[in-house]
Amino acid sequence: MKGLELSEKYYNAYGRQMLETQFPQVIDQIAAGLVGQGSECFGFDDEISMDHDYGPSFCIWLPREVYDKYGKQMQAAYEALPQEFMGYTGRVAQEQGQDRVGVLCLEDFYQRILGCDTVPVTNQEWLNVSEENLATATNGKIFDDYLGEFSTVREKLMKYYPKEVWIRRLVQSMAKAAQAGQYNYARAMKRGERIAAELSLTEFIKESMEVVYLLNKQYAPYYKWMHRGMKRLSVCSEIGDMLNLLYTIDPEEAWEGVSPGDYVYNLNTNDGRVLVIEAVCNIIVQELNVQGLSDQQDNFLQNHLQAVLAKR
Repeated sequence: MKGLELSEKYYNAYGRQMLETQFPQVIDQIAAGLVGQGSECFGFDDEISMDHDYGPSFCIWLPREVYDKYGKQMQAAYEALPQEFMGYTGRVAQEQGQDRVGVLCLEDFYQRILGCDTVPVTNQEWLNVSEENLATATNGKIFDDYLGEFSTVREKLMKYYPKEVWIRRLVQSMAKAAQAGQYNYARAMKRGERIAAELSLTEFIKESMEVVYLLNKQYAPYYKWMHRGMKRLSVCSEIGDMLNLLYTIDPEEAWEGVSPGDYVYNLNTNDGRVLVIEAVCNIIVQELNVQGLSDQQDNFLQNHLQAVLAKR
């Protein structure tokens, strides 16, 4: 069973009743659910994930004033709930997974993830928060929110970046993808620097995925879940399958005998990786056109940066 589903069933069976019967005086101040760090909050958990931070559990968020007064008492009540549920034993947390569930201070929860206890206001404040942290703050599910304060912050974050911040992040990732995949990969292969080429390829993969999430106006999760998460996207999701191809192609033979002056203005189409990189960039360019961010057809992403910046 997925961790999020288990969490909700556990809360419905025991958590809500505990809060309503033992803490009626502050029930209108409480939010409960499962949000935050961990694959289960994204719905990406599987059998491999069950070796840590898995088991019947949920979060309770309290405003600071309420947390200071009732937090310890409520945590004790939470820990007194049945440790076994539907055949699953209690959650075994790793050291770095402590304080992800149980009774939490609402403001501290957002402060820990976002670096501020509410929604960023200025463009710089938005830029100071990593995209994966924004994804972490908006994942999971709220089971109850009697006060509505926790959900208000969450819903404002889910409205996505201000336009200027979105454009800046998009341009940054496009530039990095172009530099790594369409420029430095081939230069490294011509020099016979295979490690540099592989690093360039990895950088291209990461940044092209970032571009796809940005074009979908969805926060990209922690790097190890980015590729899996692309299956949920509605725009350019086919790029996920194309990126898989890059690891099935051995490019070594395609660069044998290539001199430093070769392929300065023309691509080495003998390298299947180059073809995949260009195909990925072409799909991105077409989507830029669809969204009215650029009217150019040039496949080199670098050449679209000024057009996209002008849309701020």
